[in-house]
Amino acid sequence: MSQSRDEAIVATSTAVAPPAPPGAIAAAAPARAPDVATMTPKPPLGRGYRAPLLDRIAERVILVLATVAVAAIALIFIFVAKEAIPIFFEPEAQEEISGLLSLFVPRQWPGYEEAVYVWQPVGGTPKYNIVPLFVGTLKITFVGMVFAVPLAVLAAVFVSQYVSPRWRDVLKPAVELLASVPSVVLGFFALMILATLVQDAFGLTYRLNAIVAGIALGLAIAPVVFTVAEDALTSVPKHYEAAALALGARKHQVVLRVVLPAALPGIAAAIILGFGRAIGETMVVLMASGNAAVMEIFDPTTSARTVTATIASELGEVAQGDAHWRVLFLLGAMLFVVTFVLNRFAVVVVERLHKRLTAGGEQ
Repeated sequence: MSQSRDEAIVATSTAVAPPAPPGAIAAAAPARAPDVATMTPKPPLGRGYRAPLLDRIAERVILVLATVAVAAIALIFIFVAKEAIPIFFEPEAQEEISGLLSLFVPRQWPGYEEAVYVWQPVGGTPKYNIVPLFVGTLKITFVGMVFAVPLAVLAAVFVSQYVSPRWRDVLKPAVELLASVPSVVLGFFALMILATLVQDAFGLTYRLNAIVAGIALGLAIAPVVFTVAEDALTSVPKHYEAAALALGARKHQVVLRVVLPAALPGIAAAIILGFGRAIGETMVVLMASGNAAVMEIFDPTTSARTVTATIASELGEVAQGDAHWRVLFLLGAMLFVVTFVLNRFAVVVVERLHKRLTAGGEQ
């Protein structure tokens, strides 16, 4: 069997070369790799070199401002809770509100034939049932969301998918500019113009009602929902759309089956953000809802009264420390908790949608 040329050269050199001494082998051996355990650990990314003085000052300033913002929110909640908690153990306060249970369940008050929900803190027998306030809040918020969400999401789809970049640069700032309109201006518009138009159009008995307040509230939150939803739609990778078009899909099929599902987590975040803004709005509902704590859950044509409007209109007229004062702060604490729970719920929903639509959260 014949050997190749290289194998023959190697075999010849091995047979001719004398054995090397041990010292020469040690000298010729390559240097050992340094022990990993004795190596100095590398600093974290971005910390290896001393940052310029201006950068370090800016970092400290941002840290201080962020800490102050978080501390301010915590102190606000502590102050609200401090003013509300005494209602649970002060005998005078519980006697005036007729027991804590009267805040949440109907009661047969003097002069009434049956147990009812009544918010009437001023009068011979103060009545502090807070259920009508939360019913009014949810009713107006629901009407506002029904009006604002389709309008804002469809506008975001139109601006992001069907409008040329030149017109998009004009339309988007114009819609976002509506968010800067003061809520008192929207409330005045609803009180003077919108209420009459709605009453004439639908023949309603009450001029100021939950529908009028809901529409005005929708005008306030629509720019917020539009801005976040439009950003989510624009952030969808362009190669998704290009791939769908290459497969023969039409434009509306690409929007409905590719772009909207991919942007769904952002659109959900926009809707929940708008809901949080709607449930905390004060001036619009104070001016356009009629401010009557009516316990009509499924009738938006009646007047309504929200938690925020009640706090804004009554807190300046009560004596500090009495039962009415405590109940108003209890409403504020409950609204704070509801808003916090909604925000956490929004985070969970967005994370789950993102994982479902991106196969486990990976892009």
